[in-house]
Amino acid sequence: MTADTFPMIAKTVSGLEPLLAEELRKLGAQNIIEVTRAVSFEGDKALMYKANYSVRTALRILKPISQFVARTEDALYDGVGKLQWHEYFKMEQTFAIDAVVSGEFFNHSHYAGLRVKDAIVDQFRNRFGARPSVEINQPDVRINVHIYQDQVSILLDSSGESLHKRGYRTAVDKAPINEVLAAGLILLTGWDGESPFVDAMCGSATIPIEAAMLAMRIPPAYFRERFGFMNWPDFDSTLWEDVKTAANDQIREIGAEIIASDRSGKAIDIARENIHNAHLHKDIKLIKKPMENLEPPEGEGVLVINPPYGERLEEEDLVALYKGIGDSLKQGFKGYKAWVISSDHRALKMVGLKPSKKYTVYNGPLECRFARFDIFSGSYKAMKTEKNEGKR
Repeated sequence: MTADTFPMIAKTVSGLEPLLAEELRKLGAQNIIEVTRAVSFEGDKALMYKANYSVRTALRILKPISQFVARTEDALYDGVGKLQWHEYFKMEQTFAIDAVVSGEFFNHSHYAGLRVKDAIVDQFRNRFGARPSVEINQPDVRINVHIYQDQVSILLDSSGESLHKRGYRTAVDKAPINEVLAAGLILLTGWDGESPFVDAMCGSATIPIEAAMLAMRIPPAYFRERFGFMNWPDFDSTLWEDVKTAANDQIREIGAEIIASDRSGKAIDIARENIHNAHLHKDIKLIKKPMENLEPPEGEGVLVINPPYGERLEEEDLVALYKGIGDSLKQGFKGYKAWVISSDHRALKMVGLKPSKKYTVYNGPLECRFARFDIFSGSYKAMKTEKNEGKR
Protein backbone atom coordinates (compact mmCIF):
# COMPACT_ATOMS: atom_id res chain seq x y z
CA MET A 1 0.00 0.00 0.00
CA THR A 2 1.32 3.46 -0.93
CA ALA A 3 0.78 6.71 0.96
CA ASP A 4 -2.27 7.48 -1.22
CA THR A 5 -3.94 4.07 -0.95
CA PHE A 6 -6.04 2.62 1.84
CA PRO A 7 -8.11 -0.51 2.52
CA MET A 8 -11.78 -0.68 1.53
CA ILE A 9 -14.60 -3.21 1.69
CA ALA A 10 -17.33 -3.56 -0.93
CA LYS A 11 -20.52 -5.25 0.25
CA THR A 12 -22.65 -7.35 -2.09
CA VAL A 13 -25.38 -9.98 -2.38
CA SER A 14 -24.37 -13.52 -1.41
CA GLY A 15 -23.32 -15.39 -4.54
CA LEU A 16 -22.03 -12.34 -6.45
CA GLU A 17 -18.62 -12.04 -4.72
CA PRO A 18 -16.56 -13.30 -7.74
CA LEU A 19 -18.33 -10.83 -10.06
CA LEU A 20 -17.69 -7.95 -7.66
CA ALA A 21 -14.01 -8.93 -7.35
CA GLU A 22 -13.67 -8.93 -11.15
CA GLU A 23 -15.35 -5.52 -11.50
CA LEU A 24 -12.99 -4.05 -8.90
CA ARG A 25 -9.98 -5.66 -10.58
CA LYS A 26 -10.91 -4.00 -13.89
CA LEU A 27 -11.02 -0.62 -12.14
CA GLY A 28 -7.49 -1.12 -10.82
CA ALA A 29 -8.11 -2.36 -7.26
CA GLN A 30 -5.20 -4.14 -5.54
CA ASN A 31 -4.96 -6.96 -2.97
CA ILE A 32 -8.49 -8.19 -3.72
CA ILE A 33 -9.86 -10.81 -1.32
CA GLU A 34 -13.33 -12.37 -1.54
CA VAL A 35 -15.17 -12.92 1.74
CA THR A 36 -18.81 -13.72 2.53
CA ARG A 37 -21.06 -11.09 0.95
CA ALA A 38 -18.12 -8.74 0.50
CA VAL A 39 -14.77 -8.13 -1.18
CA SER A 40 -11.86 -6.38 0.53
CA PHE A 41 -9.43 -4.41 -1.61
CA GLU A 42 -7.02 -1.47 -1.65
CA GLY A 43 -6.98 1.69 -3.71
CA ASP A 44 -6.88 5.47 -3.65
CA LYS A 45 -9.61 8.10 -3.39
CA ALA A 46 -10.20 8.05 -7.16
CA LEU A 47 -10.81 4.30 -7.00
CA MET A 48 -13.29 4.78 -4.14
CA TYR A 49 -15.20 7.27 -6.29
CA LYS A 50 -15.03 4.94 -9.31
CA ALA A 51 -16.28 1.97 -7.27
CA ASN A 52 -19.31 3.95 -6.10
CA TYR A 53 -20.10 5.21 -9.59
CA SER A 54 -19.28 2.28 -11.85
CA VAL A 55 -19.43 -1.06 -10.00
CA ARG A 56 -22.75 -2.80 -10.72
CA THR A 57 -22.61 -5.55 -8.09
CA ALA A 58 -21.69 -3.47 -5.00
CA LEU A 59 -24.20 -2.47 -2.33
CA ARG A 60 -21.83 -0.26 -0.33
CA ILE A 61 -18.18 0.83 -0.37
CA LEU A 62 -16.85 1.06 3.20
CA LYS A 63 -13.61 2.63 4.42
CA PRO A 64 -12.22 1.09 7.65
CA ILE A 65 -10.88 3.71 10.07
CA SER A 66 -10.25 1.68 13.25
CA GLN A 67 -9.93 -1.87 14.57
CA PHE A 68 -9.65 -2.81 18.22
CA VAL A 69 -10.51 -5.52 20.73
CA ALA A 70 -13.52 -5.13 23.06
CA ARG A 71 -15.30 -7.67 25.23
CA THR A 72 -17.50 -5.28 27.23
CA GLU A 73 -19.69 -2.28 26.46
CA ASP A 74 -17.27 -0.01 28.35
CA ALA A 75 -14.35 -1.29 26.25
CA LEU A 76 -16.39 -0.63 23.10
CA TYR A 77 -17.18 2.91 24.33
CA ASP A 78 -13.51 3.58 25.15
CA GLY A 79 -12.26 2.22 21.82
CA VAL A 80 -14.64 4.42 19.84
CA GLY A 81 -13.74 7.40 22.02
CA LYS A 82 -10.07 7.17 21.01
CA LEU A 83 -10.90 8.27 17.45
CA GLN A 84 -10.80 12.02 16.70
CA TRP A 85 -14.36 12.26 15.42
CA HIS A 86 -14.19 15.97 14.56
CA GLU A 87 -11.73 14.97 11.82
CA TYR A 88 -14.44 12.85 10.15
CA PHE A 89 -17.47 15.14 10.37
CA LYS A 90 -18.62 18.46 11.78
CA MET A 91 -20.92 19.09 14.70
CA GLU A 92 -23.50 20.67 12.36
CA GLN A 93 -23.73 17.43 10.36
CA THR A 94 -26.05 14.54 11.15
CA PHE A 95 -24.90 10.94 11.52
CA ALA A 96 -26.24 7.40 11.87
CA ILE A 97 -24.81 4.11 13.12
CA ASP A 98 -25.28 0.77 11.33
CA ALA A 99 -24.19 -2.03 13.67
CA VAL A 100 -23.82 -5.75 12.96
CA VAL A 101 -22.72 -7.99 15.85
CA SER A 102 -22.13 -11.71 16.33
CA GLY A 103 -20.35 -13.83 18.93
CA GLU A 104 -20.46 -14.31 22.68
CA PHE A 105 -19.56 -10.81 23.88
CA PHE A 106 -22.18 -8.66 22.12
CA ASN A 107 -25.72 -9.93 21.50
CA HIS A 108 -27.69 -6.87 20.42
CA SER A 109 -26.65 -4.77 17.43
CA HIS A 110 -29.04 -1.97 18.44
CA TYR A 111 -27.49 -1.63 21.90
CA ALA A 112 -23.94 -1.80 20.51
CA GLY A 113 -24.90 0.96 18.09
CA LEU A 114 -26.21 3.06 20.98
CA ARG A 115 -22.92 2.73 22.87
CA VAL A 116 -20.97 3.81 19.77
CA LYS A 117 -23.33 6.78 19.36
CA ASP A 118 -22.85 7.74 23.04
CA ALA A 119 -19.05 7.66 22.69
CA ILE A 120 -19.20 9.96 19.64
CA VAL A 121 -21.65 12.53 21.02
CA ASP A 122 -19.94 12.59 24.45
CA GLN A 123 -16.62 13.38 22.77
CA PHE A 124 -18.15 16.27 20.82
CA ARG A 125 -19.92 17.58 23.92
CA ASN A 126 -16.77 17.43 26.04
CA ARG A 127 -14.69 19.12 23.35
CA PHE A 128 -17.09 21.71 21.91
CA GLY A 129 -19.91 22.01 24.47
CA ALA A 130 -22.50 20.76 21.97
CA ARG A 131 -23.28 17.52 20.11
CA PRO A 132 -24.22 16.48 16.55
CA SER A 133 -27.68 15.05 15.87
CA VAL A 134 -28.58 11.52 14.87
CA GLU A 135 -30.60 11.17 11.65
CA ILE A 136 -31.69 7.62 10.81
CA ASN A 137 -33.00 8.00 7.27
CA GLN A 138 -30.71 10.40 5.39
CA PRO A 139 -27.71 11.24 7.57
CA ASP A 140 -24.79 13.29 6.32
CA VAL A 141 -22.38 10.64 7.59
CA ARG A 142 -23.10 6.93 8.00
CA ILE A 143 -20.83 4.92 10.33
CA ASN A 144 -20.65 1.14 10.09
CA VAL A 145 -19.80 -0.96 13.15
CA HIS A 146 -18.93 -4.63 12.73
CA ILE A 147 -18.25 -6.79 15.77
CA TYR A 148 -17.28 -10.45 15.49
CA GLN A 149 -16.45 -12.03 18.86
CA ASP A 150 -14.13 -9.39 20.42
CA GLN A 151 -12.92 -7.89 17.12
CA VAL A 152 -14.42 -4.45 16.52
CA SER A 153 -14.19 -2.69 13.15
CA ILE A 154 -15.31 0.92 12.64
CA LEU A 155 -15.89 1.93 9.03
CA LEU A 156 -17.15 5.00 7.19
CA ASP A 157 -19.83 4.35 4.56
CA SER A 158 -18.70 6.18 1.43
CA SER A 159 -21.93 5.31 -0.42
CA GLY A 160 -24.55 6.76 1.92
CA GLU A 161 -27.71 5.13 0.62
CA SER A 162 -27.29 1.57 -0.66
CA LEU A 163 -25.92 1.51 -4.21
CA HIS A 164 -28.83 -0.64 -5.37
CA LYS A 165 -30.84 2.59 -5.27
CA ARG A 166 -29.84 3.65 -8.76
CA GLY A 167 -32.31 6.52 -9.00
CA TYR A 168 -34.44 5.35 -11.94
CA ARG A 169 -36.93 3.12 -10.11
CA THR A 170 -39.78 5.24 -8.74
CA ALA A 171 -42.46 2.56 -8.97
CA VAL A 172 -42.37 -1.18 -8.29
CA ASP A 173 -44.52 -4.20 -9.00
CA LYS A 174 -44.94 -6.90 -6.34
CA ALA A 175 -41.72 -8.59 -5.14
CA PRO A 176 -39.30 -6.57 -7.30
CA ILE A 177 -35.78 -7.85 -7.75
CA ASN A 178 -32.92 -5.80 -6.25
CA GLU A 179 -31.02 -3.81 -8.91
CA VAL A 180 -27.63 -5.16 -7.78
CA LEU A 181 -28.90 -8.75 -7.99
CA ALA A 182 -30.43 -8.04 -11.42
CA ALA A 183 -27.09 -6.71 -12.70
CA GLY A 184 -25.31 -9.72 -11.19
CA LEU A 185 -27.66 -12.17 -12.91
CA ILE A 186 -27.03 -10.52 -16.28
CA LEU A 187 -23.26 -10.69 -15.74
CA LEU A 188 -23.58 -14.38 -14.80
CA THR A 189 -25.25 -15.10 -18.16
CA GLY A 190 -22.17 -13.79 -19.99
CA TRP A 191 -24.42 -11.77 -22.33
CA ASP A 192 -22.20 -9.58 -24.51
CA GLY A 193 -24.75 -6.92 -25.44
CA GLU A 194 -24.63 -7.94 -29.11
CA SER A 195 -27.45 -10.53 -29.28
CA PRO A 196 -31.15 -10.08 -28.37
CA PHE A 197 -32.02 -9.91 -24.66
CA VAL A 198 -35.53 -10.76 -23.45
CA ASP A 199 -37.31 -10.64 -20.09
CA ALA A 200 -40.73 -12.21 -20.66
CA MET A 201 -41.91 -11.60 -17.04
CA CYS A 202 -40.45 -8.13 -16.62
CA GLY A 203 -42.53 -6.77 -13.72
CA SER A 204 -40.98 -3.38 -12.87
CA ALA A 205 -38.44 -3.81 -15.74
CA THR A 206 -35.41 -3.87 -13.43
CA ILE A 207 -33.70 -6.71 -15.34
CA PRO A 208 -34.08 -5.20 -18.86
CA ILE A 209 -33.06 -1.74 -17.57
CA GLU A 210 -29.92 -3.17 -15.97
CA ALA A 211 -29.23 -5.11 -19.19
CA ALA A 212 -29.50 -1.96 -21.29
CA MET A 213 -27.29 0.03 -18.91
CA LEU A 214 -24.68 -2.76 -18.96
CA ALA A 215 -24.68 -3.07 -22.76
CA MET A 216 -24.61 0.71 -23.29
CA ARG A 217 -21.93 1.12 -20.56
CA ILE A 218 -24.10 3.56 -18.63
CA PRO A 219 -22.63 3.71 -15.10
CA PRO A 220 -25.03 2.15 -12.56
CA ALA A 221 -24.98 5.33 -10.43
CA TYR A 222 -25.49 7.64 -13.43
CA PHE A 223 -28.81 8.93 -12.06
CA ARG A 224 -27.74 9.27 -8.42
CA GLU A 225 -27.00 12.73 -7.07
CA ARG A 226 -25.71 12.03 -3.58
CA PHE A 227 -23.05 9.80 -2.03
CA GLY A 228 -21.78 9.59 1.54
CA PHE A 229 -18.23 10.67 0.64
CA MET A 230 -19.54 14.05 -0.54
CA ASN A 231 -20.03 15.01 3.12
CA TRP A 232 -16.50 14.03 4.18
CA PRO A 233 -13.98 16.81 4.93
CA ASP A 234 -11.60 15.55 2.22
CA PHE A 235 -14.19 15.41 -0.59
CA ASP A 236 -12.48 16.38 -3.86
CA SER A 237 -15.16 17.73 -6.20
CA THR A 238 -12.73 18.15 -9.12
CA LEU A 239 -11.57 14.54 -8.87
CA TRP A 240 -15.20 13.40 -8.61
CA GLU A 241 -16.13 15.26 -11.80
CA ASP A 242 -13.11 13.75 -13.57
CA VAL A 243 -14.15 10.23 -12.50
CA LYS A 244 -17.71 10.77 -13.73
CA THR A 245 -16.60 12.29 -17.05
CA ALA A 246 -14.21 9.40 -17.77
CA ALA A 247 -16.96 6.84 -17.08
CA ASN A 248 -19.64 8.74 -19.00
CA ASP A 249 -17.37 9.02 -22.05
CA GLN A 250 -17.66 5.22 -22.40
CA ILE A 251 -21.44 5.33 -22.97
CA ARG A 252 -22.37 3.96 -26.40
CA GLU A 253 -25.37 3.12 -28.56
CA ILE A 254 -26.19 -0.55 -29.17
CA GLY A 255 -27.86 -2.42 -31.97
CA ALA A 256 -29.09 -5.42 -30.00
CA GLU A 257 -32.82 -5.67 -29.30
CA ILE A 258 -33.82 -5.57 -25.61
CA ILE A 259 -37.39 -6.66 -24.94
CA ALA A 260 -39.40 -6.30 -21.74
CA SER A 261 -42.70 -8.14 -21.71
CA ASP A 262 -45.37 -8.97 -19.12
CA ARG A 263 -48.95 -10.22 -19.15
CA SER A 264 -50.00 -7.64 -16.53
CA GLY A 265 -51.15 -4.21 -17.64
CA LYS A 266 -50.24 -2.79 -14.23
CA ALA A 267 -46.70 -4.18 -14.51
CA ILE A 268 -46.34 -2.69 -17.99
CA ASP A 269 -47.40 0.75 -16.72
CA ILE A 270 -44.83 0.54 -13.91
CA ALA A 271 -42.15 -0.74 -16.29
CA ARG A 272 -42.87 2.11 -18.72
CA GLU A 273 -42.38 4.70 -15.95
CA ASN A 274 -39.08 3.20 -14.80
CA ILE A 275 -37.76 2.78 -18.36
CA HIS A 276 -38.62 6.41 -19.07
CA ASN A 277 -36.86 7.53 -15.86
CA ALA A 278 -33.75 5.70 -17.09
CA HIS A 279 -34.03 7.47 -20.49
CA LEU A 280 -34.15 4.05 -22.16
CA HIS A 281 -37.58 4.26 -23.83
CA LYS A 282 -35.89 4.22 -27.25
CA ASP A 283 -33.64 1.30 -26.33
CA ILE A 284 -36.05 -1.14 -24.62
CA LYS A 285 -39.08 -2.49 -26.48
CA LEU A 286 -42.03 -2.87 -24.09
CA ILE A 287 -44.69 -5.47 -24.94
CA LYS A 288 -47.86 -6.48 -23.08
CA LYS A 289 -48.12 -10.23 -23.74
CA PRO A 290 -48.02 -13.45 -21.77
CA MET A 291 -44.81 -15.41 -22.26
CA GLU A 292 -46.52 -18.14 -24.29
CA ASN A 293 -47.63 -15.60 -26.91
CA LEU A 294 -44.37 -13.64 -27.12
CA GLU A 295 -42.40 -13.93 -30.36
CA PRO A 296 -38.78 -13.05 -29.55
CA PRO A 297 -36.22 -11.97 -32.16
CA GLU A 298 -34.98 -14.97 -34.14
CA GLY A 299 -31.54 -16.50 -33.77
CA GLU A 300 -29.41 -16.88 -30.70
CA GLY A 301 -30.44 -14.71 -27.78
CA VAL A 302 -30.59 -14.56 -23.99
CA LEU A 303 -33.74 -14.78 -21.90
CA VAL A 304 -33.74 -13.95 -18.18
CA ILE A 305 -36.92 -14.29 -16.09
CA ASN A 306 -37.72 -13.91 -12.40
CA PRO A 307 -41.07 -15.77 -12.09
CA PRO A 308 -43.09 -15.91 -8.87
CA TYR A 309 -41.73 -18.36 -6.30
CA GLY A 310 -43.56 -20.87 -4.10
CA GLU A 311 -43.89 -18.25 -1.34
CA ARG A 312 -46.46 -16.40 -3.44
CA LEU A 313 -48.33 -19.23 -5.20
CA GLU A 314 -50.53 -22.18 -4.35
CA GLU A 315 -49.00 -25.57 -5.22
CA GLU A 316 -51.20 -26.26 -8.26
CA ASP A 317 -50.64 -22.75 -9.64
CA LEU A 318 -46.89 -23.20 -9.18
CA VAL A 319 -46.89 -26.49 -11.11
CA ALA A 320 -48.92 -24.93 -13.94
CA LEU A 321 -46.73 -21.82 -14.10
CA TYR A 322 -43.40 -23.63 -14.33
CA LYS A 323 -44.71 -26.28 -16.74
CA GLY A 324 -45.99 -23.39 -18.85
CA ILE A 325 -42.56 -21.75 -18.75
CA GLY A 326 -41.01 -24.98 -20.03
CA ASP A 327 -43.57 -25.29 -22.83
CA SER A 328 -43.05 -21.64 -23.85
CA LEU A 329 -39.27 -22.10 -23.93
CA LYS A 330 -39.43 -25.23 -26.08
CA GLN A 331 -41.95 -23.77 -28.52
CA GLY A 332 -41.02 -20.11 -28.78
CA PHE A 333 -37.39 -19.60 -27.78
CA LYS A 334 -35.39 -21.95 -30.01
CA GLY A 335 -31.73 -20.95 -30.18
CA TYR A 336 -31.92 -19.06 -26.87
CA LYS A 337 -30.03 -19.47 -23.62
CA ALA A 338 -32.88 -19.22 -21.13
CA TRP A 339 -32.10 -18.32 -17.51
CA VAL A 340 -34.62 -18.71 -14.68
CA ILE A 341 -34.17 -17.65 -11.05
CA SER A 342 -36.29 -19.30 -8.37
CA SER A 343 -36.11 -20.09 -4.66
CA ASP A 344 -38.30 -23.14 -5.25
CA HIS A 345 -35.97 -25.90 -6.41
CA ARG A 346 -38.89 -28.27 -7.09
CA ALA A 347 -40.48 -25.67 -9.32
CA LEU A 348 -37.39 -25.49 -11.53
CA LYS A 349 -37.69 -29.24 -12.15
CA MET A 350 -41.23 -28.66 -13.42
CA VAL A 351 -39.79 -26.69 -16.34
CA GLY A 352 -39.08 -30.13 -17.80
CA LEU A 353 -35.63 -29.29 -19.17
CA LYS A 354 -32.22 -30.20 -17.85
CA PRO A 355 -30.22 -27.13 -16.79
CA SER A 356 -26.79 -26.78 -18.40
CA LYS A 357 -25.59 -24.42 -15.64
CA LYS A 358 -26.68 -23.49 -12.12
CA TYR A 359 -25.62 -20.78 -9.69
CA THR A 360 -26.69 -20.21 -6.09
CA VAL A 361 -27.60 -16.59 -5.32
CA TYR A 362 -29.70 -14.91 -2.67
CA ASN A 363 -32.76 -12.77 -3.38
CA GLY A 364 -33.09 -11.06 -0.01
CA PRO A 365 -33.21 -13.88 2.56
CA LEU A 366 -34.22 -16.49 -0.05
CA GLU A 367 -31.64 -18.95 -1.32
CA CYS A 368 -32.24 -19.20 -5.05
CA ARG A 369 -31.03 -21.22 -8.00
CA PHE A 370 -30.23 -19.35 -11.20
CA ALA A 371 -30.47 -22.03 -13.89
CA ARG A 372 -29.66 -21.98 -17.60
CA PHE A 373 -31.66 -24.01 -20.12
CA ASP A 374 -30.25 -24.30 -23.63
CA ILE A 375 -33.11 -24.31 -26.12
CA PHE A 376 -31.89 -26.02 -29.28
CA SER A 377 -33.17 -25.12 -32.74
CA GLY A 378 -33.91 -28.73 -33.65
CA SER A 379 -34.13 -31.79 -31.45
CA TYR A 380 -31.37 -32.32 -28.90
CA LYS A 381 -30.60 -35.70 -30.49
CA ALA A 382 -30.21 -34.16 -33.95
CA MET A 383 -27.99 -31.42 -32.56
CA LYS A 384 -25.70 -33.98 -30.88
CA THR A 385 -25.51 -36.05 -34.08
CA GLU A 386 -24.60 -32.95 -36.11
CA LYS A 387 -21.88 -32.02 -33.62
CA ASN A 388 -20.40 -35.53 -33.61
CA GLU A 389 -20.35 -35.66 -37.42
CA GLY A 390 -18.54 -32.30 -37.46
CA LYS A 391 -15.76 -33.76 -35.32
CA ARG A 392 -14.99 -36.58 -37.79
